Amino acid sequence: MAHFALVGPSEARRPRLGRPVGGSRTSAVGGVVLLLPDGEPVSGRRASARAHAAMLPLARGLVRAGRAEGLVAHVVRYRGRGWNGTDAGLAADASWAVAETVRRYGDVPVCLVGHGLGARAALRTAGHDAVGSVLALAPWLPEDDMAAEPEPVRQLVGRRVLLVHGTNDVRTDPELSFRFAERAKKTNRETCRFEVHSDGHALRQYAAEVRALAADFVLGALFARPVARPVTDAMAAPPPLGLRMPLAAGFGGTLRR
Repeated sequence: MAHFALVGPSEARRPRLGRPVGGSRTSAVGGVVLLLPDGEPVSGRRASARAHAAMLPLARGLVRAGRAEGLVAHVVRYRGRGWNGTDAGLAADASWAVAETVRRYGDVPVCLVGHGLGARAALRTAGHDAVGSVLALAPWLPEDDMAAEPEPVRQLVGRRVLLVHGTNDVRTDPELSFRFAERAKKTNRETCRFEVHSDGHALRQYAAEVRALAADFVLGALFARPVARPVTDAMAAPPPLGLRMPLAAGFGGTLRR
């Protein structure tokens, strides 16, 4: 009688960087942004094509804004869509993606940009030496649980960290990201958080402003560009002011540096 090893769906696949967003590169690469799509807390299913596609407009916008500095963007393709408890599958895939980026591009600065559970993966993976900045959009963060270790923040030391959350998000609790940012700020002063009034998990209502804020932060972190005054003020302000910074309507249209 034949015996077959049981292999989980995520174990049978491998994560991938995929092709650079915006086409192949022919010039020198000055920096890399890795975009980490949303996932599910528990799942054995394949990675979501919809979640991957949702990151592409942001990736394209970042590449356009950073073309002069040689910015490359990849939307990471996970093995599966589940975080799955202590397996932390999305964080493991994000860590692989950073290592693969270093192997492929060498010593270039890396920014991690994640949405939902992808944002949790980005924050968890920030300790890699190549990572200098993290943008966490509507991060999925666990409830405070006295029986479990709190979500770590020590890996954020020395990184520039921006969290962005819609106040009407019903999928991921904005208050949990505020509490996380409070703990992170005590460890790493280069942490701030913006609130998008009345927006939901997908941040669609103020998509243009969120993309402008993302580009301002990412290009500032990767290439030492001057950032918009609200970002500077949020980084400098003590809690809770710098962690509840409102994202103003029209941000990006008339930036004042």
